Amino acid sequence: MSVIVTDTGFGPDSWTAGFDSETAIEMQPDADPAALSNQLPGLEMIRIHFPSFADGRGFTLARRLRLAGYTGRLRAYGHVLADQYAMARRSGFDEVEISEDLAARQPQEQWLARANWQAHDYQARLRGTAAR
Repeated sequence: MSVIVTDTGFGPDSWTAGFDSETAIEMQPDADPAALSNQLPGLEMIRIHFPSFADGRGFTLARRLRLAGYTGRLRAYGHVLADQYAMARRSGFDEVEISEDLAARQPQEQWLARANWQAHDYQARLRGTAAR
């Protein structure tokens, strides 16, 4: 079983349609989002794999999908740590899917500590527009 992490904490997976259909796909971090340009309007969910917590290509892929106009649900899954949650949200992910084992090692409180991701934007602090 998996645990879904959002800005409100841990929750169950509400996606039941699978990831090999007309409305949902899984992507590897080295995928080219341009190859999906015709499919993007019909996709409800894109799930991007993180093979290692040290592999940040998924963040770039998420950002590129959002810049290409994708507005559906975007999920990171695999080896994503609580410390990376704010970056996941800033790059365009709506949620993170983690294993129950990781949820036990990094409880909800650790993820919620990073849930106010918009207030900790270093670029906004440099511009003087950060929320205080």
